[in-house]
Amino acid sequence: MKKVITTDKAPSPIGPYNQAVLANGTLYISGQIALHPESGMLITNDIESETLQVMQNLKAILQACKLTFKNVVKSSIFISNMNNFSSINEVYGRFFDDNTAPARETVEVSKLPKNVNVEISMIAIV
Repeated sequence: MKKVITTDKAPSPIGPYNQAVLANGTLYISGQIALHPESGMLITNDIESETLQVMQNLKAILQACKLTFKNVVKSSIFISNMNNFSSINEVYGRFFDDNTAPARETVEVSKLPKNVNVEISMIAIV
């Protein structure tokens, strides 16, 4: 059985998908971009603030299930320019410690929704 997870503390979906789905004790979080949940504005001042907004959106969805980043077992990071990797990684790393950091891949792609620079999805366990 699956349960759709939604929170107004993260951006509403911009297509036919949900913020997250909980199934069999596993939370699958859709890719998040730097949309501010209240204003709907994209945060693209710089890669650090963009990544921070993405992580805050992910945190809000985790919190909707009473979870934290310690519950995350897998992250997928999609970036439009691998030259931004170290800046993205620095902001991303603030949310994890070495003992609980998830498995992860980072992939450069040619284009992301709304022409953002970073999108991150996660899988967490309850």
